[in-house]
This record gives sequence, C-alpha cells and structure tokens, in this order.
Amino acid sequence: MIAHFYQNVILKNPKAIFLLLIIAILSFGYYSKNFRLDASSETLLIEGDPDLAYLKEVSERYGSKEFLILTYTPNEGMATESSINNLLSLKYKIQSLNWVHSVITLLDIPLLNNSDSPLQERLESFKTLKDEDVDRDRGFKEILNSPVFRNFVISEDGKTSGIIVNIKQSQKLEDIENKSKEEVELIKDQIKKQNHQNILEIRQVIQSYDDVGKIYLGGIPMIADDMMTFIKSDIIVFGLGVLLFIIVTLWFVFRNLLWIVVPISSCLFSVIIMMGLLGLLGWKVTVISSNFIALMLILTMAMNIHMSTRFLQLKKDFPLKNNFEIISLTTSKMFWPILYTALTTIFAFLSLIFSEIKPIIDFGWMMTFGLITSFIITFTLLPTLLNFAPTNNISVKKEQKSKITNLLSLISINNKNSILLVTGIVIIFSITGISKLEVENSFINYFDKNTEIYKGMKLIDEELGGTTPLEVIIKFPEKEKVKKSGEDDEFDDWGDEEDINDEKYWFTKDKIDLITSVHNYLDSLPEIGKVLSFSSIIEVATQLNNNKPLGTLEMGVLYSKIPESIKTEIIDPYLSIKDNEARISLRIIDSQEDLRRNDLINKINFDLKDKFGLEEKDYKLAGVLILFNNLLQSLFKSQILTLGLVMVGIFSMFIILFRNIKLSLIGVVPNFIAAFFILGIIGLLGIPLDMMTITIAAITIGIAVDNSIHYIYRFKEEFNKIKDYNKTLKTCHSTVGVAILNTSITIVFGFSILVLSKFIPTIYFGVFTGLAMLLAMISVLTLLPALILIIKPFGKSS
Repeated sequence: MIAHFYQNVILKNPKAIFLLLIIAILSFGYYSKNFRLDASSETLLIEGDPDLAYLKEVSERYGSKEFLILTYTPNEGMATESSINNLLSLKYKIQSLNWVHSVITLLDIPLLNNSDSPLQERLESFKTLKDEDVDRDRGFKEILNSPVFRNFVISEDGKTSGIIVNIKQSQKLEDIENKSKEEVELIKDQIKKQNHQNILEIRQVIQSYDDVGKIYLGGIPMIADDMMTFIKSDIIVFGLGVLLFIIVTLWFVFRNLLWIVVPISSCLFSVIIMMGLLGLLGWKVTVISSNFIALMLILTMAMNIHMSTRFLQLKKDFPLKNNFEIISLTTSKMFWPILYTALTTIFAFLSLIFSEIKPIIDFGWMMTFGLITSFIITFTLLPTLLNFAPTNNISVKKEQKSKITNLLSLISINNKNSILLVTGIVIIFSITGISKLEVENSFINYFDKNTEIYKGMKLIDEELGGTTPLEVIIKFPEKEKVKKSGEDDEFDDWGDEEDINDEKYWFTKDKIDLITSVHNYLDSLPEIGKVLSFSSIIEVATQLNNNKPLGTLEMGVLYSKIPESIKTEIIDPYLSIKDNEARISLRIIDSQEDLRRNDLINKINFDLKDKFGLEEKDYKLAGVLILFNNLLQSLFKSQILTLGLVMVGIFSMFIILFRNIKLSLIGVVPNFIAAFFILGIIGLLGIPLDMMTITIAAITIGIAVDNSIHYIYRFKEEFNKIKDYNKTLKTCHSTVGVAILNTSITIVFGFSILVLSKFIPTIYFGVFTGLAMLLAMISVLTLLPALILIIKPFGKSS
C-alpha cells in the first residue's frame, strides 16, 4: 500500500512534489524568525524539582536581589589613595547606569569600630572608608578582621575586593503572573535583550579602567548572557563547519557536482524546516541542544549517502534501465533499511525524555522531529531532484574498490578468533571503566580557562569565599517562638521606656547557641568558603563590646534599637522571627579538585542529626548546590534508564525487522560494545558525566545501529543470490561497506567540529561521540561479519 502510494504519487509527480517542498520551506522559513535561544538557569534544572520551589520561598522570605559581581585587584595596594579614588570613580560610573539599583563596595561598609564613641551613637551615624575624616588604616584593618566582610567583599590578603552591582527589578517581570504564555515569553525575551545591553554597558565601563588593575565581571546575569553568546556561536560554527566538511566529503566520495548539490539541498531543506517548526512551536534551543543543527546535517547526510551510493550501484548493475526506473528501484530497496535506521535513532533520542532534565528532554524531542523531517525530505526531495537531472550526466567515474573495507573483509574472514579475543578484552576494559564513572562536576569547569566566566568565578572562588551557594535553614520549636512579658523587670536597667516589643524576647540562649554551633561546624569544613549567619553579627557585636559576649537580653534590646537601614542589610537576611527560623548562608569552593558535593550534603545532613540532635523537621538544606546536586545525581538514574530503554527498544526493532533472534543479537552487540567502551574510556580518564556526556551512549547506539541494519539487510539480500557466506561478505564490504565507511567518516568528523565550542561538555560530547562512532564502524565491519560467519543465521551455504 505504502509502496504503491509512494510510486504513483511521489515519484511520478516530481514537479508537484517539488512545488510542495518549496511551499514548505518558504512557510517554515518564515516561522524560523521566531527561532529562539535560552540560557537561563532554569535550563540546568530538573523539571518540577521541589527544592527549586523551596529555594524561591527562602529567597522571598530573606530577600534576594539579582546582582552582578565585579572583582577589583588594583595595580597598587588596596589602601592607597589612588586605588580608593579609582574604586570610588568606578562605583559612581556604574551607579549612573539607569538599570543599576545600587553598588556596594568596601567603601560603603559601616565602620563601627572606627571611633571611641558610644556604640548606639556609632550605629546611628556610622562612618565609611569614603568619608574624609575617617582613619583609613584602622578602617581597612576593621574590614579585614570583620567576621562578616572578610573573604566576602575583600580577600584575606587585602589585595582583591568585590563590587556588588544590584540590578533594578523589571516592572514587566513583577506583572508577569497576570499575562498569557505568549506575553510571558515576549517579556522574557525583552528582559534577555535588556540584560545583554546591560552587560555590554558595564563591560564598556570596566574597559575604561583597564589601566588601574584587573577587573573581572561575574554573576548569574553575566553567565546567562555569555552562555547565549556561546550558543549562538556554536550554532553558527557547528552548522557552517559541518556543512563545509560535508561538501568536501561528498566531492571526495562522488567527484561530481550533482552528488554535492542533491544531498546538500536535502540537508538545507531539513534544517530550515526544522528551525521553522521550533519557531512555530515556541521551543527554545539551550546549550544542550545547540548542536541539533550539526546533528541534523550529519544524520541527513548519512541517509543521502546511502541512497546516492545505492543509486549509483544500481545504475552500474542495470545500464539499460532509464533514470526513473533506477530511482524507483533505489527507493524500493532503501526505504525499509533507512526507515528502520531512522526509527532506531529516533528511539535513542526519545529515550532522553525520561531523564527528568528539561534541556535533555527538549533535545530528545527536537532530534525526534528533526529525524522525521530528514527522512521525509530524503525520500521526496532527493528522488525529485534526480528526476530532473539529465540521464547522461548521472553516472560517475568507475569506482575503485576501497582498500580499507577490503582489508576489514579479509580480517573478518581470516581472524575470527582474534576479533573475539579483542572483543573480550574490550568488554573487560569497558566494565572496569564504567565502574569508575562518577557524576561529580563543577560548574566552573564547564568553561574554557580563557573565558571571563572562568577567570571571574575562579577569583571569587579562591579569594572571595566561594561561588556555589548553600542555605541551611534552622527551624525552632513553636513553644519557644515568643516569650511573654513576665520578665519585663529584667530590662528596666536599659532605660527602655517604650512598649515592650515581643521580637526582642525571641533571642534565647538555646537559639543563639544552636545558630553559633552550626555556623562554626560549617565553617570548619574544608569544602566550604564563606559562612554568614546571625552568629557573624554576634561576633561583630562582641568585638564592638570590647570582646565581652552579649547576653540574650542585651541582644534583644540591641536588636530593637538598631536603625532599620542596618537591620534590613545585616540581620533580616539571617533571621525570620515571624517564621521562628534562622538562615545560615554559605558558599562552596567549587574549584576544589577533590570536592564531592553529594558526600558533603550527606555529611552535613548526618552531622546535623547526629552531632546537634536535630530532627528532619528542625532544619532544611536549600540553594543552588542542592539543585545542581539533584541534577548530577539524576544523571546516573537517567543513564541507566535511557540505556536500558534504548537497548530493549532497538533489540525489539531488530526482531521485528529481521524476524530472527540470533540475527538481532548479532546486529546489536557490536554497537552496544562500542557505546560501553566509550563509557569505559570516560570512566578510566576520570571525566565526570554531565548533561552532555550522559547522552553519548544512548545516541551512539541509536546512530551506530544504522550501520548494522544496512549491512545485515544487504547481506541477507546478497546471500539469497550468492549462497556463500565468504563471497557475500566480500560483496557487502565492497558495496554497502563503502557507504558505511563514508557515512561513518562524515559522522566522526562532523562530531569533531564540536571541539570548537567554548562549552567544555559540548567538546567532550563531540570527541567521545565521534570516537564511539568510529569504534562502532570498525566493529560493524569486523565483529558483525565475523559473528555472521560463525553463527550462520541465514542457513548453510549451498
């Protein structure tokens, strides 16, 4: 039925089909204007992660502003007059930008120990380093010794300071709840454009201060904007790089302009239609799916090379048949093999939708639709263009036998035992390597060391207290929430004549001791950089009180008398009296080589229960570290699930296609081995799995089995005519084997272009997937035929 429809409708009406394809490319080409990129932090999270909802709740409760951070290392010492003037000038220039809410530098830090005035007076009219009548040496010493600001706004050696640039909240973002999905996306796009403009503006300011010292820009808005730039660059570089390589490959294989134009046309039609479809559906390309255009070009090309090679072979075998008859014969022989190769690859990408990680799920769906598009274009555009081609110019020079496939055929026939021995060694090697796989990874190592993202994060990590935030929320029992006013007389000596404020009764010895103990414990862990909590404030207050510890009553009254402006900045971020809880904020030193995030989180959880006697309801961990760790830990589960699905699914497809269990096992084993071998190499090299490398095994199997399908399908066809295994093997190696070699080389070098990315996981993905495809090709042209010769799945030779 399908064959009859295809023959009579598609092949016999090339002009109508070509017109429809032109309409399709123009229509989808129009919608490609809506093609969008997304590098927001949400693209690096597990979909529906409850820890994300809790982090948002914590941020709202304790206050959270979007900010950029600059690191400033002056050429001269930080305390010199010129360095202070330059810092002050830089602050005011940044402050003048209309999108900046406030700029906080070490020149804005309240100096509470800079005079001998009474504490209350110092709190109400504090000095800063930018004041003319301040003792700057004493001020710097105070900041360097401050439990709050040391390793936060200034490095321990005093050579580098941090500059916090708080960004005004977008009014559009505040009203987002009442908008439709389309309006929300439009607003988000506008905010991204504005963010890009903001980053350009602040970088121009920074450049004008190049001569005064080293200044690096950091912060999530900058990382998101740079990631967008990386994605755009990757799409252009990968696309053009793969396209140029494909043109060179086609010329090398076919040496004829026709066989460059026809496959390239298929590739371009497929990619443009797919970009239009993404624009139409509103799917955004993330850093994970940024290589989808390159992949589509590679996989479309593989389909076209198989079709073109078979066309030329049939043209040579049947010289008296006309152009239309050869096209009909080619499509009839290649339809099912290419359909099944497309389905197996689609199945591999579809398995990614079970990963729980949104960008990986989207990548799986994109490539699924992309492969369907490529298949349709290959079986419509290619035969249509060949129908238009003049028959006298359609053949190429007499092809020479491939020395590589000829050599591999001889190895398969004469060295079956050696092939099985090598396979056994590879399996042992793979198992050893896979047992060493880990998912520990640091965000900083996702970037090239020459990028500003890496340099800025590294400096903040080493000098300013770490990069990855973690929050420890301590929840106190309800019975301690508020003490009633039965102890009023204890406050009489403070001269507090106002109405008693219940908030000051919140401060009890048990609470303060617990906050301090947990703070000190966290500060003692080598993986943790800066720790801030109410304990830090108590330590500052103790220093100001001539190193005499404050009693809980003193704390309560001091809290009630602190000016609201100071309270908002230094106490409210760490206490929520209304919710009866305290927040301890800390940052992880992300660049530590031996950092094990999951182990650290488990240790903190265990010690809070074991050492401090807290129950699960008494505390909760939150923050980016938790979200990132959830992502990493889900990768292992994702790897097992996707690999299992791919293996079961593809084996089932082989059984349906070949209706032979032995033949199906023979077909999948070489590709499974190649995929596991790559995972083994990754494990032995100590490269942690990430969002990109986690997909290699499934994708490798999905693409590599295409070679097995083509080879077995052709072997079965030729064996029915020749009835001799060795002769059939040689015939297959000299025909379909050449197509497999050519497509594999195209795929390998196509993936190798990904090394031009600035995103390290993309580089790993390109290198290891390319290597896996090379190993799979060798395996399909050695192990697969060797197994066919040993098992003889097609019956005995005649």
